Amino acid sequence: MDSRRDFKIEVILPRGHVTPLFTGIRRNMEDTAGSNPQSLGFTEKLKSWLSWSWTYVCFIWFGMVLIMIYVLWSPLKLQETLTSASVFLNTLTPKFYVALTGTSSLISGLILIFEWWYFRKYGTSFIEQVSVSHLRPLLGGVENSSTTGLFASVNGEAEPRPSVSECKVWRNPLNLFRGAEYNRYTWVTGKEPLTYYDMNLSAQDHQTFFTGDTPQLRPEDAVMQKAWRERNPQARIRAAYQAIEMNHECAAAYVLLAEEEATTITEAERLFKKALSIAGKDINLLVYIKRRLAMCARKLGRIKEAVKMMRDLMKEFPLLGMLNIHENLLEALLELQAYADVQAVLAKYDDISLPKSATICYTSALLKARAVSDKFSPEAASRRGLSTAEMNAVEAIHRAVEFNPHVPKYLLEMKSLILPPEHILKRGDSEAVAYAFFHLQHWKRAEGALNLLHCTWEGTFRIIPYPLEKGHLFYPYPGCTETADRELLPSFHEVSVYPKKELPFFILFTAGLCSFTAMLAMLTHQFPELMGVFAKAFFSTLFAPLGFFADKMESFMPSSFWHQLTRI
Repeated sequence: MDSRRDFKIEVILPRGHVTPLFTGIRRNMEDTAGSNPQSLGFTEKLKSWLSWSWTYVCFIWFGMVLIMIYVLWSPLKLQETLTSASVFLNTLTPKFYVALTGTSSLISGLILIFEWWYFRKYGTSFIEQVSVSHLRPLLGGVENSSTTGLFASVNGEAEPRPSVSECKVWRNPLNLFRGAEYNRYTWVTGKEPLTYYDMNLSAQDHQTFFTGDTPQLRPEDAVMQKAWRERNPQARIRAAYQAIEMNHECAAAYVLLAEEEATTITEAERLFKKALSIAGKDINLLVYIKRRLAMCARKLGRIKEAVKMMRDLMKEFPLLGMLNIHENLLEALLELQAYADVQAVLAKYDDISLPKSATICYTSALLKARAVSDKFSPEAASRRGLSTAEMNAVEAIHRAVEFNPHVPKYLLEMKSLILPPEHILKRGDSEAVAYAFFHLQHWKRAEGALNLLHCTWEGTFRIIPYPLEKGHLFYPYPGCTETADRELLPSFHEVSVYPKKELPFFILFTAGLCSFTAMLAMLTHQFPELMGVFAKAFFSTLFAPLGFFADKMESFMPSSFWHQLTRI
C-alpha cells in the first residue's frame, strides 16, 4: 500500500471549516472549461502566441534601433557629438574615474547588503520578487498562484503544490507552562521564547475551548474571553481574579492562573486540581485540565501515575484523537523504558490512514534502531553488508528523515535547541524543535542509536527525487514551512530550511559587480596611465562591430538611396 496517503494537504478556511484543496481547484477548472471552452482555447492560444513572438519582437526592435541610428547619423550630427564627447572624456582626470568606480562599488555594495538581509529574513531576493510580480506578467509568463500550481504525484495524478495557506498549524501536545517554565527562561536570559503569533493562536484556542456550553455567556465567561485576548500577562491575571470574584466556581479562571501565574509545577498542579473540582460537565474543560494534570505528574516524576491518567483520558474520550494525547503517552512510556507498551501504542497510531508526526516516525525508528544499535559498526556493516534487522532500522530512519528532515541536527546536537513553541507545523523546524526537546534524552539512553542515526540519516536525500516534485514515502515536502516557522519561532533562533536554498542570481550579480568596480577603482588610483590605455583599447574593441556594420551597410546600399532617405 502507498504510505504517501498518510499526509493530507488541506486549506484552512475560517474557523471551524477545513476542506481539501484539490476538490475546489478541480471544480473551478471543470466549471471554467465547461462554461465556454472555445473562448478559453482562443485565450490560451493568444497568450502562447504572444509569449512565443516576444523574443522575435525584441530582436526586430533592436535591429530597427540600429537602422535608425545609422539613418540619422548625418542629420543629427552624431559624428560631431561623439567627437566632442571623446574630447570631453579625454580632458577628465584619473580622479574622476576613481570617484566614478568607487561610487559604483559603494552603491552595488549597499544593494548587496540589502539583498542579503532580505534573503536571510524572507528567503527570497527582493529584486527577483519584484521582477516576477510586476515584469513577468508583462512578458507573457504565468503567475505563481497557489491555487493553480499543480504537479504530478507518484501515481501520475495531479496534486496541489502546498502554499502558506495549506500549512496547518497544530497545538503542541507537550507545550510547556508559561508561568513555571517559559517565564523562568525570560527571567534568566531576558529573551522572549514565544512569538506574538504563537501566543495569539493560543488565545484563540482558549477562547474556543473555554467558552462554555451555555447558549448565553455568563458575566464571568465574558470577562475570561476578554482575558485570553489581552497581550499583557498581568492584565490576563487580573481579569482571571475579576472572574473569580464574580463566580468562585469559574474553572477557566483557575486554568489561566495555573498556566500563567503559577511559578512552579507544584503550584500549577494545585490550581488545576481546584479547576477540576468545579469544572462540572464541560467536556473541553475536563479534557484540558486532566491532560495538564497528567503532564504535571510527568514533570514531577510520578510517571506511572501520569501514564495511568493519560490512558484513562484516552479511554474516556476516544473520539478526541485530534488532540494527540497519544504523543504525551509515548513520551512518558519511553521515560519508563516500557518499550513493549510503546510498540503497542505505535501499532495503533502508526497507521496509513492516520496523519503522521515526527513523534510517530522517529519513535518507530528509535525502537528499530535500539534493537541493533548497541552492536552496530559502520566498518563491519560495509564489509559484510546489513542484516535484515539493521536494514529495517535504516529504512525506518530514512522514513523519519523524509517526513521531517530537520530533526537529526537537533538529536545529533549539530544545532542548538530552544524552548519549543506552543504551536508546531508538521514537517517543519518548529516540530523538530518540539520533538528533540523532549525526546533527545530517550535517544541518548538507547546505546548506539545516535551513532546509527549519524551514519545513515543523510542517505535519505539520495532516495528522494530532486527537484522535490515527487516524494518517496510521503507527499513532496511542502515549500511553505519556512515562512510559517519564522512566525512560530523566536527571532534569535536560526530557522532550519529544507531544501537548502541556493543564493539568488541577483545577490551573486551584485557581489560580482561590487568587487569588480572596487578593483577598477583601486587600479585606476594606483595606475592611472595604464588604466587609461586599457579603457581606450576596451571601448575601441567594443564599438568595432558597430563600425564594421556601418561600413557594410554603406557598401551594400547605393549612396543616392541613403541621401533620399535622409531628406525624407
